[in-house]
Amino acid sequence: MADTEALAEIEQRIAILRDNLRQLVEQAAGYSGAEDEERNADRIADQQAKLDALVKERDALLKK
Repeated sequence: MADTEALAEIEQRIAILRDNLRQLVEQAAGYSGAEDEERNADRIADQQAKLDALVKERDALLKK
């Protein structure tokens, strides 16, 4: 049961991160200027790293 709850929480966090990434990409398309682009690239990279870690964690739970 704990695995099921953990998996559900991870899936929810993955959905949130994917939505955050989508919003960041949309915002980046609307911004101009090197400083804005660099800041958005950093934010996107951070969110992507978090998403990758959660997907890896989810996959490990599914293999149990």
